[in-house]
Amino acid sequence: MIELQRVSRWYGQVIALNDVSFSLQGGITALLGPNGAGKSSLLKLVTGQIRPTTGQVQVLGKQPFANQWVYARMGYCPELETTYDDLTGREFVNLMARLAGIRGAECTRRVAEVIEKVGMNQAADRKMGGYSKGMRQRIKVAQAIVHQPQVLILDEPFNGLDPVARRDMAQLLLELAGAGCGILISSHILYEVEHLTHNILLLHKGRLLAQGDIYTIRALIDKHPHSIVLETDKPRTAAQKLIEMESVLSVALNRQRPFEIKLETHSPERFYADLPDLVLQQGLQIQSLYSPDNNLEAVFNYLVQG
Repeated sequence: MIELQRVSRWYGQVIALNDVSFSLQGGITALLGPNGAGKSSLLKLVTGQIRPTTGQVQVLGKQPFANQWVYARMGYCPELETTYDDLTGREFVNLMARLAGIRGAECTRRVAEVIEKVGMNQAADRKMGGYSKGMRQRIKVAQAIVHQPQVLILDEPFNGLDPVARRDMAQLLLELAGAGCGILISSHILYEVEHLTHNILLLHKGRLLAQGDIYTIRALIDKHPHSIVLETDKPRTAAQKLIEMESVLSVALNRQRPFEIKLETHSPERFYADLPDLVLQQGLQIQSLYSPDNNLEAVFNYLVQG
């Protein structure tokens, strides 16, 4: 649905994007990186607001810049909160629907439908000048999906939302993706998207550091040991046997939590495959098992620092 081929974007002497290439076929993809990484420039290229300095951008097989065919099939929720303060939320979404070519009873139906989906029924007929940041964010998402786009671009969509609204927004995006909409979400807060998707693009200083599934990317970083924490009823016995495993680099007992063991492995897949045999052979009871490295924060830190 979205493809970049060796795309760079310059602003005078400043390089915002440097030789970025990737291809997205559908589902939800998270575009991640700290502020200043080049995310906004990339989204402007994808939404056809600017041209690349070099390289090629395609959305649904066509170049998006000034392309009405692409615009008609794309939904966009910008980070900036520029809205028409004298319009009600319903009037604003209705205006965007009409600009997308939706008319009559169909327009009224779709506007009501998306307003309900984003949880804005009670505030839809109030003027947007009195909206909170979270309300503005939700009404922006409503206008982005009212024309049932094939591709949806969301720039920091969770800004200003309370925990309940974040959960509801995440559920809506999952439903849209399940219905076939390709979604690209930009965020600099990693935990916001961790439960939405494992398909990620990591940007840093204008370069694409990595693309793909979080676990696939993490498995490629062999020079960084992978941490695993487990809690068992026989910590000393377990520690002795764990250090004998070829995939384990180190084992440490936790003095504050006597049943907890922290280990490091250079081959997580092999460790997880071998662990059941060890548990059965030694008659161990495993109360908990988790990896602090299996999250986007850890992946991003490893890639940036590596």
